[in-house]
Amino acid sequence: MAVHEHHRRAAATHLKIAVITASDTRGADEDASGRLIRELLEAAGHQVGHYEIVRDDPERIAAAVRAALKECDGAIVNGGTGIAPRDTTIEALRPMLDKEIEGFGELFRMLSYQEVGAAAMLSRAIAGIVGGRLVAALPGSTAGCRLAMEKLLLPELGHIGNLLGMRA
Repeated sequence: MAVHEHHRRAAATHLKIAVITASDTRGADEDASGRLIRELLEAAGHQVGHYEIVRDDPERIAAAVRAALKECDGAIVNGGTGIAPRDTTIEALRPMLDKEIEGFGELFRMLSYQEVGAAAMLSRAIAGIVGGRLVAALPGSTAGCRLAMEKLLLPELGHIGNLLGMRA
């Protein structure tokens, strides 16, 4: 059996994921990236268990993720992953991680480089495990969210859930 087949056969296929948008400027009507992530999760058979927009503030982001993980199998945060002074999602999440999935950020930047060139190095997108739950931080751009979701997260969410002992 190929590794790809093994992953799919053992995968927990329906996870409950929180979507959190970190932004000082977007409301629900303008949150195209948060909407896209929710739509892609649901189209893949996952449940959006929580949706929230929080200010790009490390304490608020961390508190929102901690609260969401009490009821969800994971959380996807979009926004605040760049290098501008107000981009603080990584500072909020990295200290929370029990394990970082280094390959996520590496692959995201590699794939992003193919689309946007050298600007890809400015993304600090990360993923990891917090208390046995997946947490991923994506850029605020809709194109970046689509890339991360379609090429990285959605193909592996079920497998990650299985590895973490989640069953749906």
